[in-house]
Amino acid sequence: MIQPFLKKLLIAFSGLTLLVYGTIYACADGDWGWSFDSNFTPETFVDKSYSPLFLSNDIFYGIGFDTEHLTRFNNENVSDWSTYLEGKINEKDLTFFLTDSSSADVADIILYYKNGKKNKFSEKWNKKFQINDSKTKDFLLFLNDAQTVEIYSTQQYDSWNYDETVQPQKLTNLNWIKSIEKKYNEAKDPFLKNRYWFLVMKANFYSDRQTNAVSFFYQTEKTMPKNTLYYRALAYVAGAEYKQKNYAKSNFIYSQVFDKCPTLRIVSAYCFHPQDQKDWKQSLAMAKTDDEKAALWAVQGYYNDEEKAIAEIYKIQPKNQHLDFLLTRLVNNQENKIDQSFKDKTVLQNKKRTKDSIHKSAIDLVTKIAQSDKTSKPYLWNVAAGYLETLNGNFKQADKNFDKAENKMPKTPLAIGQVRLLRFVNNLSKIDQLNPENEKTILADLSWLYSELPKNPIENFRYENASQWSKNYLAALYRSQKNTVMSEIFNHESSFYDNEKQLLAMKTFLSKENKTEIEKIGMSIYEIKLADINYFQGVKATFENKIPEAIAFMKQSDKLQNTLFYGNPFLGNIQDCHDCDHQASQKKKYTIIDFLTIINKMQDNVTKQADVYNNNLLIANAFYNITHFGNARLFYEGNIAGFGSTPDFFRDPIRNMITNCSLAKAYYEKAFLATKNNEQKAKTQYMIAKCERNDYYNKKYYSLNLSTWDIQDDKTNFIAWQGFKNLKANYSKTKYYKEIINECGYFKTYARK
Repeated sequence: MIQPFLKKLLIAFSGLTLLVYGTIYACADGDWGWSFDSNFTPETFVDKSYSPLFLSNDIFYGIGFDTEHLTRFNNENVSDWSTYLEGKINEKDLTFFLTDSSSADVADIILYYKNGKKNKFSEKWNKKFQINDSKTKDFLLFLNDAQTVEIYSTQQYDSWNYDETVQPQKLTNLNWIKSIEKKYNEAKDPFLKNRYWFLVMKANFYSDRQTNAVSFFYQTEKTMPKNTLYYRALAYVAGAEYKQKNYAKSNFIYSQVFDKCPTLRIVSAYCFHPQDQKDWKQSLAMAKTDDEKAALWAVQGYYNDEEKAIAEIYKIQPKNQHLDFLLTRLVNNQENKIDQSFKDKTVLQNKKRTKDSIHKSAIDLVTKIAQSDKTSKPYLWNVAAGYLETLNGNFKQADKNFDKAENKMPKTPLAIGQVRLLRFVNNLSKIDQLNPENEKTILADLSWLYSELPKNPIENFRYENASQWSKNYLAALYRSQKNTVMSEIFNHESSFYDNEKQLLAMKTFLSKENKTEIEKIGMSIYEIKLADINYFQGVKATFENKIPEAIAFMKQSDKLQNTLFYGNPFLGNIQDCHDCDHQASQKKKYTIIDFLTIINKMQDNVTKQADVYNNNLLIANAFYNITHFGNARLFYEGNIAGFGSTPDFFRDPIRNMITNCSLAKAYYEKAFLATKNNEQKAKTQYMIAKCERNDYYNKKYYSLNLSTWDIQDDKTNFIAWQGFKNLKANYSKTKYYKEIINECGYFKTYARK
């Protein structure tokens, strides 16, 4: 969505640069950009000057905002003056005078010209070039005048300032402007005359008599070459007409600038804006030639209906270059109408939905023009027609269009890649059921798309969408053929591994050696590896208290088993603070396999009745710490379980697993039964209370999958969990009880009630 501030619009061209006043902003969709939603790359065959006007979710395609207001003509300006000066000033110094803050240097050199007295800057620059050379002197004298206008032409304002009472300062010295006009009239050199002519235009535009720029232009335009300066001046006229509310005339002029001056294409397109249909018709009535009519339709098509604009331009000028950029917008807009998700849809349902989404009139128009061979780039139209036929389900016709395009198109890497990609989309779209024969038709392109292009991308080439689409397409095919493993391979579903049967089937597939070619391709892009599955099984076995089984799985998880815990997973503190535990000094760092091996050993000790209290307590701490509430959350995180700082990040089975403290509570209760003194009893009761607290929050919040904003305050400030009651009733004299009072404000408040 583009929302220009039309009331504040003012086109301002300085002697050296161009500045657009006004604010451009957009309601961005927040996606990854148009290239991730499209298979059709506009840059393939369309001139670079149109690039910012390609279809985009941003203000301007590829650049976001137009930020070249002060630099747009720098290179051209330096080049023009360098040619005029015949290399008498080197490019570095010339660039300084034309684009940097050189006004002080210029002013002192001009002072030298006036009084003949050497000064700091005249001496400095005379060492680099002959400042008394006639052409050099003419250049510096012109530059001094140009810099006077720069004061007015380069004024900038806060883009967020909506105060329309703030007006730019105007050039009010009309006599000075007359002096510049006199220099224009007296100039004999065509180059200088052209420069002073433009300077008069600029000075008048920034004056409080802006209409003088319009009258001066029409009095003198026929004597000027149709170069960049001419169209910059013409854009001044358009801006002045707009300020006078002559909208139809202004828009007509902007369309001519758009047509004839590629450098100003983005500016003139942005400033073109009929207020209503009446203005548009008036602008169109002003067009006397086919060029003028085509230019108007080209800019109108950028804002509104490119299909209508293409049809109108094609009728009068089939070879008009504006047709090419409008075609890219038309095709990209058709793509934008398609819901590309395959969720709960078969391949046939998706094809029908795609066919129903695109406009039949758009296909007919592009096909008609492609068949005519009358455009300046018929191969572009055949590529576009072929792609639209693919979307329309006419795969044989699409092949014919691509064949025709390949015979005549330029053999650039982008063009070759574009046609190959669209052929692949067409070939895959032909397949309704996979078999060994039709698999062969797509294998090479799948490898190219998934492996070669990411490693060696073609500049500007849009292949990401086709890559993801093809994975979804293949997954849908496999799903319809009841091949859940290959469906998962091409479209990973986070819940796939919650089904034990599917998990084991995937392990079997990943382990088998005699894979087909398409299975090898699928495996190469599949983000889950055999080690991830074994690790996930190890985690689940741990939460189910199947430690020997968990150890066996972890030993098959490759390097994952050697992951180090950030904190000591056997700690049992009064406060849950994983960051504190991570930062605490640790004599030993535990790996995942160390952790499980120690738990297994401690469980054996309990079975043997050896140090029952401490072993049970440490086991309980271990099981507590691997829950969401402990210091060892990294234990359950992985490519299958997922990652996240809160339980809300995880799917239901995982969230239920990682917030369940019942296993830890059971071992704390076992430890309590083995206690030998009140200090131990107090500690186990408090740890049991922590588990009870977590269970309360699980049932109140996490199990309901509520967001923070959805949680209602039920005014419950304190709950006397059984562990708290036992502590207060029986162990208030213990040292540990006092430690709890000091560290746990919640319990302290409860205990004092």
